[in-house]
Amino acid sequence: MKKTVTAILIAASATLASADGLKSLESFMKGTQTGKADFTQTVTSPPKDGQTARTKTSTGSFEFQRPGRFKFVYKKPFEQTIVADGQTLWLYDVDLNQVTQRSQSQALGSTPAALLASAPDLSALKAEFTLETSPDQEGLQWVLASPKTKDGQLKSVRVGFAGDQLAALDILDSFGQRSLIRFTGMQANAALPASTFQFKPPAGADVVKQ
Repeated sequence: MKKTVTAILIAASATLASADGLKSLESFMKGTQTGKADFTQTVTSPPKDGQTARTKTSTGSFEFQRPGRFKFVYKKPFEQTIVADGQTLWLYDVDLNQVTQRSQSQALGSTPAALLASAPDLSALKAEFTLETSPDQEGLQWVLASPKTKDGQLKSVRVGFAGDQLAALDILDSFGQRSLIRFTGMQANAALPASTFQFKPPAGADVVKQ
């Protein structure tokens, strides 16, 4: 479960197609440079040996500042913090008292985080993903993003918008696992202090560099 959660860091029954999804994404990229929200993440693993699919739910908070800075704080059921400071991606597991440190440029690329925070504009996003409008669902406008690099674990990401406000990510990985993240209370262009995206390993924590 914890490894699933750390991968962060978004398909559905078709209805009538809408042209609004790409417009919403473009408006989001142009008009929203920072943001903060609470989130609920539901991870569904594919069923094994005839068993029903397993579902795990976690909650927390999310903040971002483009380009290249974001922070996920998982509060339940396990405490974890994921911070990208523009150079380094930090992952802190409270239960294990362990910090994983990775180069951000190598860790992100074609990931959901690139959709939210890493790409400075839409053209940069198109360099990493093939983007197309997906049918409206649940009152949201959706964009389907497929990574151009096919050797990663990410298969596709659907990004859901309520107008030009980010509302959901629906992530499908190459193992058939789905992670649905719903955002609530989104505050676009919130004033975020620089310290938001600074991370210092806690005293006594085991630091693993990858």
